[in-house]
Amino acid sequence: MFSIVVFGSIVNEGYLNSASEGEEFCIYNRNPNACSYGVAVGVLAFLTCLLYLALDVYFPQISSVKDRKKAVLSDIGVSAFWAFLWFVGFCYLANQWQVSKPKDNPLNEGTDAARAAIAFSFFSIFTWAGQAMLAFQRYQIGADSALFSQDYMDPSQDSSMPYAPYVEPNTGPDPAGMGGTYQQPANAFDTEPQGYQSQGY
Repeated sequence: MFSIVVFGSIVNEGYLNSASEGEEFCIYNRNPNACSYGVAVGVLAFLTCLLYLALDVYFPQISSVKDRKKAVLSDIGVSAFWAFLWFVGFCYLANQWQVSKPKDNPLNEGTDAARAAIAFSFFSIFTWAGQAMLAFQRYQIGADSALFSQDYMDPSQDSSMPYAPYVEPNTGPDPAGMGGTYQQPANAFDTEPQGYQSQGY
C-alpha cells in the first residue's frame, strides 16, 4: 500500500506544467531523476510484494528443506535491500523538495502529493526493515519447528516400513503345506536310546 501511494502521488501530481516553457517538470526541484526514482522504486516494490505474497501461499507445498531455507533467506535479503532503497529514496526526495524554489510552483500545486510521497517513503523503511527482522526470526526458529523438517521421504526408502519375511520358494510337492520351510525333527538331538515298542494290531 505504501508503494502504491508513493508512485501514485508522483505520477498523478508530481509533474507540473510551466506556462512560460510549455513543458512538464518534476515538482522536486525540477529534477526528473527524483520523480523517476520514486516511481521506479514504488512500482518495483509493489511487484516484489506480489511475488513474495505468492511465495507465502506456495510455501507450505515446498517439500524440500533446502528450498524452504533458500526462500526464507531470499526474503531476508530482499527485504533488507528494499529497506535500503527506501531509505535512499526518502533522503533523495526530501533533499530535492527542500531545495525546490517557490517560484517554480507559485500556486503550490501538488505539494500535498509531494509530501505524501516523502512521508510514505519514510514509513516504507520501517515496513521493509520489520519484514526483514520477521523473516530472520522465522529462519532462526525454523530448525526447531516444522518449518524445515517436513522434507519429502520416498516410501520405498523408509526404513521404518515393515517388510514381509523371506520364504524359500517351494521346489517340489509339499503335502504338509509348509511352503519350503525347514522344520527340525523332534528327536534330532535325543541321545537316549529308544526301546523297541511293540505295535498292537
